[in-house]
Amino acid sequence: MASRAVVRAGHSPHRFLVRAAAAAPARAAIPLSRSYPLPPRSNYSSPSSFPMPLFLLLLLILFLLLEDAGAQQGDGCGHTVLGPESGTLTSINYPQTYPNSTVCEWEIRVKMGERVRIKFGDFDIEDSDSCHFNYLRIYNGIGVSRTEIGKYCGLGLQMNHSIESKSNEITVLFMSGIHVSGRGFLASYSVIDKQDLITCLDTASSFLEPEFSKYCPAGCLLPFAEISGTIPHGYRDSSPLCMAGVHAGVVSNILGGRISVVISKGIPYYESSLANNVTSVVGHLSTSLFTFKTSGCYGTLGMESGVIADAQITASSVLEWTDHTGQENSWKPEKARLKKPGPPWAAFATDEYQWLQIDLNKEKKITGIVTTGSTMVEHNYYVSAYRILYSDDGQRWTVYREPGVEQDKIFQGNKDYHQDVRNNFLPPIIARFIRVNPTQWQQKIAMKVELLGCQFIPKGRPPKLTQPPPPRSSSDLKNTTAPPKIAKGRAPKFTQPLQPRSSNEFPAHTEQTTATPEIKNTTITPNVTKDVALAAVLVPVLVMVLTTLILILVCAWHWRNRKKKAEGTYDLPYWDRAGWWKGMKQFLPAKSVEHEETPVRYSSSEVNHLSPREVTTVLQADSADFHE
Repeated sequence: MASRAVVRAGHSPHRFLVRAAAAAPARAAIPLSRSYPLPPRSNYSSPSSFPMPLFLLLLLILFLLLEDAGAQQGDGCGHTVLGPESGTLTSINYPQTYPNSTVCEWEIRVKMGERVRIKFGDFDIEDSDSCHFNYLRIYNGIGVSRTEIGKYCGLGLQMNHSIESKSNEITVLFMSGIHVSGRGFLASYSVIDKQDLITCLDTASSFLEPEFSKYCPAGCLLPFAEISGTIPHGYRDSSPLCMAGVHAGVVSNILGGRISVVISKGIPYYESSLANNVTSVVGHLSTSLFTFKTSGCYGTLGMESGVIADAQITASSVLEWTDHTGQENSWKPEKARLKKPGPPWAAFATDEYQWLQIDLNKEKKITGIVTTGSTMVEHNYYVSAYRILYSDDGQRWTVYREPGVEQDKIFQGNKDYHQDVRNNFLPPIIARFIRVNPTQWQQKIAMKVELLGCQFIPKGRPPKLTQPPPPRSSSDLKNTTAPPKIAKGRAPKFTQPLQPRSSNEFPAHTEQTTATPEIKNTTITPNVTKDVALAAVLVPVLVMVLTTLILILVCAWHWRNRKKKAEGTYDLPYWDRAGWWKGMKQFLPAKSVEHEETPVRYSSSEVNHLSPREVTTVLQADSADFHE
């Protein structure tokens, strides 16, 4: 029998509809039918005890309620991650031989206005039946109106070209009948503008450039692939690029993203490390390796170096006891410094209400965290899973979640008491306070940590300094930081949990910690005040009014001079005349008219009656007045 699964990716990321249904053998038509579990029989003795119409009505209501209920994918679907802009899908059992008589259908939808590009990393579907029973079909659109793009089959078929849709919807249908061999397929998709899309199987040796940038799709944390190397030492060039990017924390497995790669000479030996749910393997000598170019915001924030003072590290409780030698032991919060010798921080209680808190004194950009266990061979204690909470004021807390996911992110912690494990925050956290809330542990809660990140200064405003939280009462401080000591000579008791705290004492309450984290916008539009806006309007107006007045005065004075010339008076041009300013003054208010000097003028007839010597004297007098 075959099974049919429909996987839809909608506008809202990670809200997919998955339906499973029974189907007939692949060689026949595929009538769909569904069966659902009946209510528990303990509620009634037999169907006959209910009136038949009421019984049928209840079955109909149950059928309608379960019609759109989510279910597991059918046995024709393999590894599948469908993101809002990219994703990855494989046939079942890939890269092993896919089973007989299966069918799986993926319905992919991206946002309106976009188109879908599909690229194959591997294609190996048996074609002995000429693509009649074993094939992969791709359609434009979804549903009855879809149109076929192509039908593909073939063992080792080279699908080097990408396939593009004509709209924002595309359907991928995989069908298998009776066959002997074939791995199936692995494909990745993205929106059309990601021109440099690669698949989850591409390695650094697939590209010849010493430096390049590529787009990784979502879903490259594959269960069948492995990488060799660590950050910052680099990865072996035969490692899948995108999976190494997830391990290095430069790309999100949920969303995908862009990576920038640098190729360099290889190293003799690759150690193993665990980071972001990916464990690298021990490797040997290789001719080349690759590293990732990052923003540089991955430095340590001061736990190991001591920049973060002891008073800035607090905890819900502290383990204290006296051993058989009479030595008092106190695993205080300030001991939770990565790579520092000695015991770690440990909680007195062993429940999910414990936390380790770090105050950074001001907002910082936090890109990751490194944790380890007790680091003491005689104490096999470590935290294997935890949540991250953050706050600006130490009072209101938010649980970290991945974008578009409605559940709290549970980070994979340590697998032993000594190995460092790194987890990155994609996107980064902008906060002053960070709180680690263990959810799983080995024997008891004990850990050392280091935060990764850099300074955060928003553009357009000074750094935000948050006021420290108000001091607690002495009784509250005693309950949360110094539990009662255990009597001398007795071993510590770890099995007695503390009572759940109130919402004020433990801010990780669901009502306060279920909001999706907001990544602050670093670009702030400057505020323009009313005074500046008013000045911007008045200044041009005043300039125009003054310019107009000056032009009117100049034109009036020029018109007066031309009128006098028309009356026959003798005068020099107005730009050469010594008394031009005196002429201008008559248009301006004066203190007294008698002090105003009146220039002497001669008509042409009067000049003719003067002797040459007198004419020369008059002209010289005018010239002297001009110089004065």
